Amino acid sequence: MTDRQEDRQEQSTWRMIQTWAAKAVNAVELLPVEGSKGEEEIARLKLSLRSTLGAVAQYTGGILVQHGWLRILGSGSPRLPRRLTEWNEGTLELTERRLDGALLVADDVMGGFFALNFGAFDGGHGDVYYFAPDTLKWERFGVPYSDFLEWACSGDLDLFYETFRWPGWKEELERVRGDQAFSVYPPLCMSGEQIQKRSRAIVSVEEVWGLTAGGRA
Repeated sequence: MTDRQEDRQEQSTWRMIQTWAAKAVNAVELLPVEGSKGEEEIARLKLSLRSTLGAVAQYTGGILVQHGWLRILGSGSPRLPRRLTEWNEGTLELTERRLDGALLVADDVMGGFFALNFGAFDGGHGDVYYFAPDTLKWERFGVPYSDFLEWACSGDLDLFYETFRWPGWKEELERVRGDQAFSVYPPLCMSGEQIQKRSRAIVSVEEVWGLTAGGRA
């Protein structure tokens, strides 16, 4: 493949992402890259810009879906102050990471985490897995990263998160930063009252990770 052909493929991947965002059913915001952070991130990840994940890391500071309910990690932004590599504490070549054998690529405000499988889970190598806060288990999402990103743009997120939402969730979401999430009590994994009748506090996403997925990594 010539350099020109490679450049065309790289630009084609980025244009595809831009098209998904422009035609998205869900509200999607591509956060701008700060300075050289995109180039630094792609170098640390050692990914090709022809890959969808590589393009997101290079050309975005991250992606906010439905006003930040779902956060897809990129090279970091004031509104999403977690870089892919820093949040994972390493690169794809390192084994000592936050989630060994997987790469955390996105999360939601309810304490759900999305990870690419590179051996952490049985089967589905390269597929997305979801840590569900209502079961406290990693569940196979069943698609690669590119399909996950397209789903985030135009999939039925309202249905996916139906039991996690309450009247007025959009207004409460405005107070949640990209490095925060809701801590729910009683926890979502416990049966009982509907979400709107449970108490909610805004805490760091690091705290939510440590109390749930991190304790099961």
